[in-house]
Formats: sequence, structure tokens, C-alpha cells
Amino acid sequence: MREKTGDADARDGPGYTASEPSGPGEPGSGPGFAVCLTHDVDRPYKTYQGLYYAAKSNPGYHLRTLLRRENPYWQFEDIMALERDLGVRSSFYFLNEPSLLETGSLSDWLEPKNWVEHLGRYDLDSASIADAVRDLDGGGWEVGIHGSFRSCDDFDRLRTETRELEAILGHELVGGRQHHLKLGPNTWRYHRELGLKYDASPGSSSEHGFQHGYRPFRPFDDDFVVFPLTLMEVSLPDPGSAFDEAWAECERLLDEAEANDAVMTVLWHPRYFNEDEFPGYRRLYRRIVERALDRGAWVGPVADYYREFLAERDSSDSDDAGDDSDGRATDNATTDNATAGGSNYSLSPGRIRHRRSVSAP
Repeated sequence: MREKTGDADARDGPGYTASEPSGPGEPGSGPGFAVCLTHDVDRPYKTYQGLYYAAKSNPGYHLRTLLRRENPYWQFEDIMALERDLGVRSSFYFLNEPSLLETGSLSDWLEPKNWVEHLGRYDLDSASIADAVRDLDGGGWEVGIHGSFRSCDDFDRLRTETRELEAILGHELVGGRQHHLKLGPNTWRYHRELGLKYDASPGSSSEHGFQHGYRPFRPFDDDFVVFPLTLMEVSLPDPGSAFDEAWAECERLLDEAEANDAVMTVLWHPRYFNEDEFPGYRRLYRRIVERALDRGAWVGPVADYYREFLAERDSSDSDDAGDDSDGRATDNATTDNATAGGSNYSLSPGRIRHRRSVSAP
């Protein structure tokens, strides 16, 4: 079974432009071929989806998962075990959506799609979610923010979501990705003002490839970095019925990434690791990681890549930005005028970790 996430194409956001980052072998080109692994934690619980899928196919199975209160979308431990076996770690971006009952207006309540979002939301401070967050963090996985749909245009909302997740972790976040890949004209400026070091939103749920270039880029020519999304699982042919076709697309992307010393960012939603719900996706993810490692790629979380190859850049040019009374920077940079690859950026060399030779399946 395959599920479309409905994520928008972030490259169609207001004023977003991208110029070619530094090429292979040039100063500041990083470790070469790299694969960043990411998971957007949209829906860790199967709720209304059971009724939706029961109406489409295999009603007995889907109704049973609801009646028995099974939770096939809860895949944290399985993903950790899989990646631990492969010798890698990844990034998990947690969503902290406000309750529609608490923050919605009358017009919001009358919009059906808002109720779909509301019925699938989860609470970060619930014991099970908070424990998962801390277990991931303690095991070497990155925990980042998955900014809610409207937070891209709402600084206060994004600040609340970020600080609440940091309170659970007990330390600051490095970065994250916006829900539905939705960017507003000031989203990256908000991220930077909140102390986040990167965003991984630009991309598509319907297309895959290197539309934004082969390297992370600096939209404001300072420490803040954008990692374009190369591949979301739902953009591929369904591996449950067309595994070879899906793998051919993945292999083509790996070939292109290796040939261009690219940073390839991959998104696999946690629920897609359940083989009963989404057959073929877990096997495909494992093969991507194994083949990347076989090719000598750096493989790991986005935050690790940032720390190892980007974080030591001299940021003195960004220290001059003024602050107003609520801590927001007073410069005029926006997503509208941000372009990829500032002329002065550089990447510092670092140790390459998360390499392991394994046998292909």
C-alpha cells in the first residue's frame, strides 16, 4: 500500500531561487559524496487512516488494527534497530501542532482538511513520545523540529514549538524541516533567529532529484545552511508492486550523487517501515543505505554533517546583526531575497564517520 503525504513542493515557495553551489574538488566542497538520512514524524499513531484504507482495500486488516488498538505506525524502535545494524544514525523531525480546538477560528473549524490534521496530531509531552525523543537523542540520533503547517509564517508559533521540544531534550536543536515542506518569505530568517543552524525543507513529494544543486547552500551568506531534499519515498514507484523500478530510480540518484560529490538528502516517514502497511519500503531504504556505504559515502544525520563540515566557519560577518527587544534579528534578509551559495562561504574539513562496508542484499 502506498500513501501520498500531500507535501507541497517547497521549491515553488515565494521568491526561492538557487544558484549552483561549489563543485567537486573545489575548496569548501565538504567530504564529497554524502547521504543524509531523515524521518519526518507526522503521524506515529494510526487513527482515522484505518477507516480510509479500509474503504479502499483489505478492510479486515485495517479495521482490526483499529479495534485491537494496534499501532503499526509506531516504528521508532524498529528504525533504531535497523540503523544500528547498518552502523548509521539519522535525523528525526518531530511535529508539535497546536490543537485546533485551542487555536482554531470558526473558519478553521469549518475547513475539513484542518480536522484531518487535528485528528492525527500527537502531544510532544505525552510520556510515550517524550520517552521516544529522549531515547533517540541518547542513542546518537538527531532530534529536530518539524515546524507545523502555519509556523512558516508565524515566528511566535515556531518559537513555541522549538522551545517545547528543546525543553524535553534538555538542550538546543540544530535544525529541522517544515511540515508539508511549506516555506514562507521569512521562514529561514525565523529559523536563524531561533538559533537553528539549518533547514531541510526545499524539495518535493512528487519529484526527486537535484533540482536545487548538489550541495547545501547558505541563503544569507552566514552560518545558516539549507539542505535541499533529494528524495521522498512517496515520489518513487510503489516498491510493493514495482520494487525493481523503484530501486532503479534510487540507484540513478546514487550514481548522480557519487559522480558529482553531492549531498543527497533522503526522507523516509517512519510509518513506511511497517511492511504490512507499506510493503517494500523498508527493504528499499535498507538497500539505499547499504549501497551508499558500499560506495564509500558519508552517511548520517543532517546535524552531524553540519557539525563536521559546516559549523566551524568564521561567523564574524553575522555578529553585527542587531537585535530588537524580543530577540529577533533586525536585518532585512528574507526567503524572498535569499539565494543559494553565498560568495564567501567555506566548509571546514572534518573526520568522516558513519562508513561501513556491507554486503548488498
